[in-house]
This record gives sequence, C-alpha cells and structure tokens, in this order.
Amino acid sequence: YVCVSFAGNICRSPIAEAVFRKMASDNGVVDQWVIDSGAVSDWNVGCSPDARALDCLRKHGNETSHRARQITKDDFVKFDYILCMDESNLRDLTRKAKQVQNCNAKIELLGSFDPQKQLIIEDPYYVSFHKIILWS
Repeated sequence: YVCVSFAGNICRSPIAEAVFRKMASDNGVVDQWVIDSGAVSDWNVGCSPDARALDCLRKHGNETSHRARQITKDDFVKFDYILCMDESNLRDLTRKAKQVQNCNAKIELLGSFDPQKQLIIEDPYYVSFHKIILWS
C-alpha cells in the first residue's frame, strides 16, 4: 500500500499517484497495489488537480480522476509507505505519525527511490510543471 503526499494534493502528489498507477498497470501488477495520494493540509480537499498538472499528465499519455483529500490517521495504519516530496512534508508527516497508535507507514521522500538521486521533487506550482520528473 502506497500513498504519495504533498501539502495541497493538487500538483506533485496526484501526478506521482497517476504515474505509479500507470507503471503498475503497464507491468500487469496494478491489482497487487493500493495506490493513493493525499495532502498534509486541508487547503484543496475535494478539488481536481491543478490544470497544469493535468496537462502535464496528458502530454505524457496519462490521466487521473483524483480529487484532493487530506491524509488521515487511518492512512498511517493502512499504508505501508507514505512518500512525500520535500523536507517540509517529511517533517509534517513524521510529526503527525507520532500521534497515531499502531502507525505502520514508513514515511520517506519519494526522491529516495529515484535512480538519479534527485531527493527533493520541487513544487511546480510556482514554476514550470515541465520540470517534473516522470519516471517511466
């Protein structure tokens, strides 16, 4: 079980969720995974991903019907991994995890799995969405 997280859940995390789902589907193992994304904050709960994120996904042959949601205490029990994009999210999620009994989730930076070792995945909201690395 994998959940990808970012502050608002409208840019990086729904892109990462969609890419992860497509990779699992392309490799015939999507039914072996629970893949989701969620926000550290409640700013955008219920919103679709940013239009630029959707455009970026389409340009790479991908799509999503995701609606932003906030990470819950249950997520820390349900998911094996909660992967985040930067140190700020890592700090916030680690702090929240300490408040959850029976926390199962390992909280790590998604970039720690990048073969090119780009540890931090920059927020494209204020810059270019085309700088997002889509592993495929």
